[in-house]
Amino acid sequence: MLNVTANRRNKKGLLELNIAPLIDMVFILLIFFLVTTSFVKETGIDVSRPTASTASPKPKATILIAVDNQNRVFMDHREIDIRAVRANTERALSENPEGAVVVVADTDSSTGTAIQVMDGCRLAGAANVSLAAGLPEGQ
Repeated sequence: MLNVTANRRNKKGLLELNIAPLIDMVFILLIFFLVTTSFVKETGIDVSRPTASTASPKPKATILIAVDNQNRVFMDHREIDIRAVRANTERALSENPEGAVVVVADTDSSTGTAIQVMDGCRLAGAANVSLAAGLPEGQ
């Protein structure tokens, strides 16, 4: 005769939790967040920004180009020639088409260099080009 209750007791002891699908989901979520995240590329140098009382934060600034006090241009932790601003900006915009460009010019840099950099960015197809400024002390 078949003992049904004994078979049920034995099967309850053999229950196990399979976490393989859970691990798969965690990896899928990790890949999703890595692919959809946009990273801000730093310029590679510290500049002394001019101050402006009307300065406002730019939340989607993903392309930063710096001009130091000796009118050298930096992008992605390397110095670039002023004539290469357009090509480098086109490359950066191809990676992130909706990215905004922010030119971070030093207080002691010439206005002409900053204008040339901004012009190169616009010629590269950047729709949103801004000049960085800091807020004055006390604001």
